[in-house]
Amino acid sequence: MNLRTGACLLPLFAVLASAQAPHLVPIPRELRPAADQSLSAGIQLNCAAPCAPEDSFAIEDLKSYLTTLGIPVTATAPVNILVARFGSPISKSIYADSLPKSSTDTLPKEVQDLPPAMKPEGYAIIPDGKGLALTAATPAGIFYALQTIKQLIEIKSETTGTTAILHTATIRDWPALKYRGLHDDLSRGPVPTLDFQKKLVRTLAAYKVNLYSPYFESTQQYASLPLSAIPGASLSAADARELVAYAALYHVTIIPEQEAFGHLRHMLLSEQYADVAETPHGAVLSPGQPGSIPLIDGMFKDLAALYPGPFLHIGGDETVDLGIGRTKPDVDTRGLAPVYLDFLQQIVTALAPLHRKILFWGDIAQDSPALLKALPQSFKKQTIAVAWGYTPEPKGFARILKPYTEAGIETWVAPSINNYRQVWPNQQYALEDIQQFTRDGQQFGATGQLNTLWNDDGESLANMNWYGILFGAAAAWQPGESSIPAFQQSYGQVFHGDSTGLINQAQNELTAAMTLLETNKVITHTEGTDGLFWVDPWSKDGQLFASRMRPLNSELRLHAERAITLVAQARNRNPNLREPEALDAIDFGARRIDFLGLKFQLSEEMITSYAQATTTAAGDWKKAHPGVAAQLSDLNGVNGRLQDLTYGYSQLRDMYEQQWLRTYRPANLRPVLARYDLSIALWLSRIDKIRSAQRQWTTNHILTPAADLGIPALGIPALGIPALGIPTPPTP
Repeated sequence: MNLRTGACLLPLFAVLASAQAPHLVPIPRELRPAADQSLSAGIQLNCAAPCAPEDSFAIEDLKSYLTTLGIPVTATAPVNILVARFGSPISKSIYADSLPKSSTDTLPKEVQDLPPAMKPEGYAIIPDGKGLALTAATPAGIFYALQTIKQLIEIKSETTGTTAILHTATIRDWPALKYRGLHDDLSRGPVPTLDFQKKLVRTLAAYKVNLYSPYFESTQQYASLPLSAIPGASLSAADARELVAYAALYHVTIIPEQEAFGHLRHMLLSEQYADVAETPHGAVLSPGQPGSIPLIDGMFKDLAALYPGPFLHIGGDETVDLGIGRTKPDVDTRGLAPVYLDFLQQIVTALAPLHRKILFWGDIAQDSPALLKALPQSFKKQTIAVAWGYTPEPKGFARILKPYTEAGIETWVAPSINNYRQVWPNQQYALEDIQQFTRDGQQFGATGQLNTLWNDDGESLANMNWYGILFGAAAAWQPGESSIPAFQQSYGQVFHGDSTGLINQAQNELTAAMTLLETNKVITHTEGTDGLFWVDPWSKDGQLFASRMRPLNSELRLHAERAITLVAQARNRNPNLREPEALDAIDFGARRIDFLGLKFQLSEEMITSYAQATTTAAGDWKKAHPGVAAQLSDLNGVNGRLQDLTYGYSQLRDMYEQQWLRTYRPANLRPVLARYDLSIALWLSRIDKIRSAQRQWTTNHILTPAADLGIPALGIPALGIPALGIPTPPTP
């Protein structure tokens, strides 16, 4: 090694001052690029001393990654990665060389220890003349340093790893937030396979996320509550134990969330729990019922045995039934907030013997800051309030953070990747929310971020979520306000190994498409674009949406089609792009958006065509061109518009099923496929109706009225829908 031995390395840094910074997610706090090194002859990985088992695992993880890239790992390779746990003389020299310096600096004093902020998870990397050397004080720090080195490797060849290069750099890095996690909805339809959860854990760890929080309403099986979950649509105890052990290898802690107050409808449907429900078959557990706390206690004792980490999450959000059923007299007398907070304290007290920190959602209690301040210190010490906000707030998130921070309760922030109820995640919305909320959380002293994904209508596909997940990881690690443009320029290279920028452009096209729908208020944010995808454009609601979509359809489709093209071009240039299933998801998402616009275009064109056929039939139809038969055939015939819609839904149905089964268990797929089947059946039924009209015209030269076929008029003034703007030809 060419570590500091008295001779200064400043001339090397001066020569390399113009080196281009590599694409990294998260972006390190300090980075000074140095020379690139070819990996055509392979690479070697070594410990400066006998490796601790955790460090050996991290090195083997890097070896596996290099193997997937086709880069040989050999003991004789000219490029070396040296790993040194901090404490030895060589590790202190590595750290000393990582410190910022100028040409007039003298040698730093001997390094005795790392700064406190760096110790838990920080690391330092330097170029040493033969490759890179790194040091960290903990196994997590070593692991994260090696994850950064993964991103410093770039494949220049389109087919092999022989032209791989290592971007060398001097890096000092440590996280802004102690806790950085992903909250994963397992209760609104999709339940991931254990294999996919392991992939998710590996990927989170690669971007320095250290928490994974699966969300349960009735999808974790409990030995003490046989009715709590349905086998095949839930995690077993064996699944939980295996996931916990696997995550620990990657320095990821599992935080199980079991709803303990609201969002319990699936459980409360069971007749044996009728006495603890606030309302019959409602979603909220009733605070005043004697069986409520024992039910919670049983679930969480089982949960604590399965997930031995330091945290448990009890939910407690959106308790909308509270005060309208069994607790109405109490709420009427004392108010909603006191009743809510009293029960929250009862839950926390009941779970105290488990010796865990208890997380709860902050949306209910945040509106009662005086009551929060008055809570006992024992409650405050045992809890963490998770403030959530899923839409950007240009004026900031102080309103939902300060009630907890000023009350002395530890606080985390929970933004969202905005995947729920969307044909494709609303990424611009998500990135701005994650950026602003995480920035404000750091400013107000939050100790963690729990980025969220939700599957509200049961349709969200896991491989569509990586963009928001990775930006959440970046924002939680990086100090201050994370740069959205910097992330957008790095994502394709870092996640897929695409050096062309084409994948970044494809993501930008889909972001532009979703932003087009959002900014033009085609549909409410709470309803989402899934509803738009399924709406019948000839229905009353569908006609309203059609009028809003009309000026957007072409632009929307062009964005989607450019995304499809860009992904294909990127794959043609480099068939070995990483994360191919995520690329398939980009393609599928783009095709859904494209079809969404096409559906409204074709449905309106058919309305106009039938109106034109009606006009033609009422005139001298024998001399008309095109004739009525030709106009009807345009609706229903070889390559007719009805066939286009039928085949479109059918093709997307098959693609959706493939996407689902790559990440989720088969349970709960059928209701989504049934939507495709119903849409296909709807347009098939219209084919039959139009075919009947075609026969009647051929036989009797009488054209069935459009209304009898369910075809809307050109405009519906009573609904405020203008004419389509497609002129009807004059009567011949």
